[in-house]
Amino acid sequence: MTDWFYPYPILYPGILLKRYKRFLADVELASGEIVTAHCPNTGPMTGVCTPGSAVQLSHSNNPKRKLPYTLELIQVNDNCEPTWVGVNTALPNKVVKSALEQHLFPELGNYSQVKGEVVYGQDRKSRVDFCLYPPENETHSSGLENRQIYLEVKNTTLCNGKLAIFPDTETTRGQKHLRELMALLPTSRAVMLYFINRGDCTEFAPGDTTDPVYGKLLRQAIALGLEVLPCRFKISPMGIHYLGLAQIRI
Repeated sequence: MTDWFYPYPILYPGILLKRYKRFLADVELASGEIVTAHCPNTGPMTGVCTPGSAVQLSHSNNPKRKLPYTLELIQVNDNCEPTWVGVNTALPNKVVKSALEQHLFPELGNYSQVKGEVVYGQDRKSRVDFCLYPPENETHSSGLENRQIYLEVKNTTLCNGKLAIFPDTETTRGQKHLRELMALLPTSRAVMLYFINRGDCTEFAPGDTTDPVYGKLLRQAIALGLEVLPCRFKISPMGIHYLGLAQIRI
């Protein structure tokens, strides 16, 4: 399988008025009604959170929710044409889980089982997003391709032209993840999957300006054998379409 499509639920168009207190966004719907939506993104959303931008909201009928609307997409114009950017950071892991179960990424090779939130790390207090296990009859093989695969997912929305950049701010948590993945090498395979949540970027690089420590650690990790998958996704109100890998600029 070389392609994949993730459908969104019904989305409601609007205009972003402001984002505040990290988790709140005021939006004017097409009807003229102004609602406060949940913003499921703890980061600064650098470059993609401009008031006046077109947005798309999902709606929940759960009566226990204080805010029935959720901010899902924001439209930007970084590369001379309108581009939708996915801003719900809870979604990439769901998409990647389904993609892994369908073996969407041939670069990962052969594996038979996918588990999420697996405990790992030197202090055993961290959880990797996914662990992929080789087929049982190959578990005891000495071949490098039959190692367990520890895979971390990073939502990526910042760009400079066609270049996708991660992170968009200093991330001590991201630095820790790199150090823990490096510690797994070479006994296991370690993979960093950058979920490029916009379709207008064709290249990827670490954010040396936003977090120079992260950039240095990523290069060290790659030298030790860390595998990097900068995965491009086209985003639209209809859904998410996999475009393949971006070119890595290190």
